[in-house]
Amino acid sequence: MARYEINGGHPLNGTVTISGAKNAAVAILPAALLVSGTCRIENVPNISDVRILTSILDRMGAKIASPEEGVIEIDCSEVQCSEPDATLVTRMRASYYLMGALLGRFGKAHVALPGGCNFASRPIDQHIKGFLALGAEVDETEQYVSLIPSEEGLHGNRISLDMASVGATVNIMLAATLIPGQTIIENAAKEPHIVDLANFLNTMGARITGAGTDTVKIRGVNSLKGGTYAIIPDQIEAGTYMAAVTAAGGNVLVQNVIPKHMECITSKLQEMGAKIINYDDAIRIIRTGKLRQTTVKTRPYPGFPTDMQAQVCVCMALAGGVSRLTESVYETRFFGYCTELESMGANIRINGKTATVTGVERLYGATVCAHDLRAGAALVIAGLAAEGTTYVEHIHFIERGYEHLVRKLTALGADIRRLDD
Repeated sequence: MARYEINGGHPLNGTVTISGAKNAAVAILPAALLVSGTCRIENVPNISDVRILTSILDRMGAKIASPEEGVIEIDCSEVQCSEPDATLVTRMRASYYLMGALLGRFGKAHVALPGGCNFASRPIDQHIKGFLALGAEVDETEQYVSLIPSEEGLHGNRISLDMASVGATVNIMLAATLIPGQTIIENAAKEPHIVDLANFLNTMGARITGAGTDTVKIRGVNSLKGGTYAIIPDQIEAGTYMAAVTAAGGNVLVQNVIPKHMECITSKLQEMGAKIINYDDAIRIIRTGKLRQTTVKTRPYPGFPTDMQAQVCVCMALAGGVSRLTESVYETRFFGYCTELESMGANIRINGKTATVTGVERLYGATVCAHDLRAGAALVIAGLAAEGTTYVEHIHFIERGYEHLVRKLTALGADIRRLDD
């Protein structure tokens, strides 16, 4: 199995360009199933989750081309299949978006339950609640979800989510786009990739308003037509590189970002001692002095993202004093990486939903194992900041969400290489 070898202790300097948002791409690609015609999607990250999704769509009958790097042209007009390949579906979490897209396209779907990162079960009860409200009958087993129209047929409805679920908001938006009537999602998720999905669908002819607020309204249309759309920059990838500079030190210009999306992250890194300079589409981050302790609680957007929890924990591990990190979205997320950081010298104590992190002078290289995507990114950051050599194993998790990670870090002065055993 491949792994990363990292010789730590080198500050990061230079410029890094952020790729398109993973979380937007894995929603927009299934949305192409709703479109009659060719979608040209730009700023698509070259990551394993995207490659799996395009393979799923290809096997369903979509015509897919990549005329240049970062661009995918996809035409799903001839797709007739409402049951995607189960082997591929179980390899990634976001494949559950095929449920909403296929329900909207065909009025039915039969989709295996997804795989992906293993830090939490992530139940789909809110997705099911939405499908039922839209007039679908749902047959859910431990292996699959099957959707068919009820006797009264599919129709728009008002749906109040019990929690601001990103996945449920996306799935309901996808299903409702071609369903007759108006659908209103209350307590909707507000993350940037929710807005990006709505903008993509509207570009193709959908009628969606309110994305990015608590209430999203979808007026069903008869059809969508092809067009061109560019995916937003990846908020979490940008935050990961900023956390790496905060932990390892240095001076890096992070290009192709939307600074407004980054405020929930940059504010905490500033509290810890990083200097932040915002530009129109870039952020410069500088860290030369010692880090200070802070307190972080993860929350839905615009709060501090759960997907940055592990990365900021590495910064806390190297900060003076005692920091506290509370996880309010996926409380089991600590167990995927805290033990690994402790093997590198970190001082972390977990009590329920809160990790108490007592800063240490330095971390030391060790062989560690990535348990999920963001935990793996955190271990890479720890290796960059540590004294000695770190080996990060199970890097297939990391490569689900970070494009050209080794190449980008090497360009910033990191000593990192990918070893293929």
